[in-house]
Amino acid sequence: MYKGIPALHESASNNYREENGRRTRRRGRAPVMEMEATGKSRGEWIFHGEFDRTVSYLSDQSKILGFNPFCHKVEKTAEENIFRWHFRVTDPQNNPFDVIFYVEQSEELLVELPEHLEGTDPDELTEEMIHIYTVGKKIRWHHHPPSQPVDDPKNYLFEGKAFADMDVRPMETDKTRVHFDLKIDVRFVLYPAFRIIPEQIIRAMTNAGMSMIMQTATNRMFHCIAKDFGHVHHA
Repeated sequence: MYKGIPALHESASNNYREENGRRTRRRGRAPVMEMEATGKSRGEWIFHGEFDRTVSYLSDQSKILGFNPFCHKVEKTAEENIFRWHFRVTDPQNNPFDVIFYVEQSEELLVELPEHLEGTDPDELTEEMIHIYTVGKKIRWHHHPPSQPVDDPKNYLFEGKAFADMDVRPMETDKTRVHFDLKIDVRFVLYPAFRIIPEQIIRAMTNAGMSMIMQTATNRMFHCIAKDFGHVHHA
């Protein structure tokens, strides 16, 4: 065993082995190590567009994710408010790397009650009160467990989990403020060259790199959206 190369322990199964306590799966003759990573992106933008139009636009996943350079396809499933996202990137060897997300979309009104009404049971609020004290709307994306397994590592296909909030609030005439906060969890294949690096370091590097790529894609997405609104800029 060469100095600096971690010991490899064959597991009882021919399909797995252990390396530094991390379980890997074999693909043909070479083992495949899977890791999980988390990426985040956020931002606040001013839309030069009326509130209702902005909400309706941002509720259209196919439209806005179509501006994301990594989004291959968005489909509505047979389940109500459940969507399937197909994202694709290429790895350093120019192989396609596919991630499938199942996402539930929901919307909720943002209501801010005056001090004398704080603590009021939501069921006791009248439609008029809700209309008066509504200050915006929140569009939410939340991971929805798929009905069938998605992961197929040997073909570079993995399940991702997406969570996002879009806080949309009207401003002065024909302007809307949007706060966007997105988190993505995904598994991926670790290349052999990186397996000698401690997992904690690899995870930190991967999370940071993934967040940087996601932030760039998010900025580009909102930049492209601006074409349909005349102007969208950072708050």
